[in-house]
Amino acid sequence: MNILEETKFIMNKYDVKPNKKLGQNFLIDEEAINFIADLANEDDTIIEIGPGLGTLTSKLLERAKKVIVVELDSKMVDIIKDRFKLYKNIEIIQGDILKIDISKYKNAKIIANLPYYITTEIITKLIKQDINEINVLIQKEVAERICAVPGEKEAGAITYFVQYYADAKILKQVTKECFIPSPKVDSTVIQIKNEDLLFELIKENFSKRRKTITNSLSNTVSKEKLINILKELGIDENIRGEKLSLEQFAQISNLIQKFK
Repeated sequence: MNILEETKFIMNKYDVKPNKKLGQNFLIDEEAINFIADLANEDDTIIEIGPGLGTLTSKLLERAKKVIVVELDSKMVDIIKDRFKLYKNIEIIQGDILKIDISKYKNAKIIANLPYYITTEIITKLIKQDINEINVLIQKEVAERICAVPGEKEAGAITYFVQYYADAKILKQVTKECFIPSPKVDSTVIQIKNEDLLFELIKENFSKRRKTITNSLSNTVSKEKLINILKELGIDENIRGEKLSLEQFAQISNLIQKFK
């Protein structure tokens, strides 16, 4: 059964019709779904906003350590609960992402197919709550605006806001034919990485300056991952962080985000 057939089967099974008011368009392109799901790693905690029927959710549960789904539509929540009742690595939150405090999940990674009508509000909130990495499928025009260079004709207020706090880039184009019902415009997968991670690393290290670098950063990155990063950079794992240069901290920060 391919994803289109699976989607139609689930819609029939649960008597589902996409809710236009909630911007529900179900992604049915296998290549696009796998591309997005592959942004998750086995030690990640993922927050998926608006999982809908759970097509992307099923892929994320296979790849990530834990998946936290946030869904407003009670009918979709019931479907998710039923589909994944045997999974131990899923947490289901029913509610409006704009009204939920997710700051305690700041080390989680966002992976989601966002509804067009509240895209900028959601991204703004996620950045303000210091989420380190945001991977979202959004309307192409909005994606281009977010990832534009300030001063370009595509730039808008959201461009300057995102660029002030983070780096944003386009990862993949997804055509409107990849959804049911098909929207009027194409979509784009973008990635936003919060630059505050570098400063968090420095702050955490100097709050535990007598410890080695592998122990002083234990709240931000796993010891095993950090040892591998230090090895790649040629840095002694037993060195104290106060001995590292700003450039070395930046290199560590970049690799932490790269291998998340």
